[in-house]
Amino acid sequence: MTLFVVEVGTVFGHAFSKWAPTLRGWGMVAGTILCGVALVQGLRAPAVISYDVTAPGLPAELDGTVLVAVSDAHLGAQLGEKWFTERVREIQALRPDVVVFLGDMFEGHGDAPRDIPALRQMSVPLGKWLVDGNHESYRGGEVTANPLEQAGFRRLANQWAELAPGLVLAGVNDLTNHKRRDFGGDPLGQALANRPSGTTVLLSHTPWQTDRAAQADVDLMLSGHTHGGQIWPFGYLVQTVYPLLAGRYDIDGMSVIVSRGVGTWGPRMRLWHRGEIMMVRLKTVPSG
Repeated sequence: MTLFVVEVGTVFGHAFSKWAPTLRGWGMVAGTILCGVALVQGLRAPAVISYDVTAPGLPAELDGTVLVAVSDAHLGAQLGEKWFTERVREIQALRPDVVVFLGDMFEGHGDAPRDIPALRQMSVPLGKWLVDGNHESYRGGEVTANPLEQAGFRRLANQWAELAPGLVLAGVNDLTNHKRRDFGGDPLGQALANRPSGTTVLLSHTPWQTDRAAQADVDLMLSGHTHGGQIWPFGYLVQTVYPLLAGRYDIDGMSVIVSRGVGTWGPRMRLWHRGEIMMVRLKTVPSG
């Protein structure tokens, strides 16, 4: 990328021809430095990013409920059981009431771990839940389904579950995969239909159809998939397809939080932000 910028700036050596070789050399140096920074960020442990989300319909007894969300681990050829066991320890240290996995937890090809004992040992008061991402479709889902479900995770496939009176968790199958494969039906409508009153948290691997979710009185939507662009400046291209790239957004009063992902896709590189684990506190009234 740095060399491409130099070539464009010098019209491929036709302009500033005297300086073009020197500029190419500096382009190589800059590219090497940026690659080094990206490798360091990609190899670092993920950060814990905290959010407070006000949900007026939340019962008083559920005020302060802690939800921990993890997305896009891409366990497989490069990241395995040992690495993810450390992430499980970090999740447990947050003392969550609910744990949700937002899809693409396994790469779908390569040597994926068949069992992660630390996940089985993780006890969470309101349960461990997951939704599918686009990588869950690889190999018919056989690699990605068993380890998590055997560890006690429950899949929300275009459906909802009431975690406690007044708190509903809904999940949709990956919307990107749904579009690419031209599946019929209405995953979002199906997931939210006939749910009980109270606060609704929606899990969707892809951060799409946010306007519809807000109109359906969803309080919080959690997504991943984008990796926050992972390696700058490619995030600008990703954002043309997924406008909600990373972080928190307000859509007609509904909070949408898009994770940068805990792992990496492809090389162990991130520029500029490292991976993240999201911790969300549900509040009945605004903090402070």
